[in-house]
Amino acid sequence: MGKTVSFNRPDGKSVNGYLVEPAAGSKAPGMVVIQEWWGLNDQIRGVADKVAQAGYRALVPDLYRGKQAVDAKEANHLMTGLNFGDAAGQDIRGAVQYLKKDSKKVGVTGFCMGGALTVLSAVNVPEMDAGVIWYGYPPLEYVDASKIKAPLLGHWATQDQAFAIGGVDKLEEKLRAAKVNFEFHRYNAKHAFANETADSKGLDMLKYDPKAAEQAWKRTLDFLAKHLK
Repeated sequence: MGKTVSFNRPDGKSVNGYLVEPAAGSKAPGMVVIQEWWGLNDQIRGVADKVAQAGYRALVPDLYRGKQAVDAKEANHLMTGLNFGDAAGQDIRGAVQYLKKDSKKVGVTGFCMGGALTVLSAVNVPEMDAGVIWYGYPPLEYVDASKIKAPLLGHWATQDQAFAIGGVDKLEEKLRAAKVNFEFHRYNAKHAFANETADSKGLDMLKYDPKAAEQAWKRTLDFLAKHLK
């Protein structure tokens, strides 16, 4: 099981996070895991636990500073109040730097809002060694692809109502033009297809798809083993 830790951002401010160490201990490669718009809840802690079981040190930074959302209205309010540039360039970068004190290589992965932040981290966190994006991207004018040095893996839902698949095509064009090392996979699924609690949210746009989730997870583990181990 994980524990709460405190780490410093590049600007010196401290942030709390949920850290799970794998059996291999603190020298294992690391993964910063970024929450969906719901906050640092049990579901995302479960993802971190799963990442640790796969052999990585997993750290979830508490981007909402202790707040969690139960319904979409609340989640939207918290997400809207988040400064994405600060979250990527400070909170997430600080989390990567914290893991890098012991881990040689550290990647970043995130879901929904966290997927968008993973893309921004690829631009703003030079210490990041790999990124796995789950169905989320930021406004593309914030993506300076020439700054992306880490290889990226992306999992996208073709029926995504939150992040239209057309934007993924445009993001691909940007990455290709900048010669970024990336592989994108599209799944015939809805938004949040890898979140096992998606159906309980009462939102028509969310749907858990265990088959797509399993395939995406397997691709993720292969990708991380190649780039972080």
